[in-house]
Amino acid sequence: QVQLVESGGGLVQAGESLRLSCTASGSIFSISALGWYRQAPGKQRELVASISRGGSTNYADSVKGRFTISRDNAKNTVYLQMNSLKPEDTAVYYCNANTSRGGYWGHGTQVTVSS
Repeated sequence: QVQLVESGGGLVQAGESLRLSCTASGSIFSISALGWYRQAPGKQRELVASISRGGSTNYADSVKGRFTISRDNAKNTVYLQMNSLKPEDTAVYYCNANTSRGGYWGHGTQVTVSS
């Protein structure tokens, strides 16, 4: 079992920044990749960014150049630095851990960007 706890969401204006954090606990040795997903009202959950154990990253086209994912293995934490936020980035952001036993999700954190 892996437990994930997100923090860092909030209400910001367009153009501002936020940093999300997600700390993992439990069977962290089994985690191969960590990622951030988001789900806006009426839309499907979508991948925002992911990072492998070795540090390889992957981003959705809509956030490339604005968002940066990073991980601190010593702290079992993954971060999502979000710059130049847009109203269309408004969503609940979920942390995901990919393990050999399947995927685990955090409870989500709300990000709201006003225009």
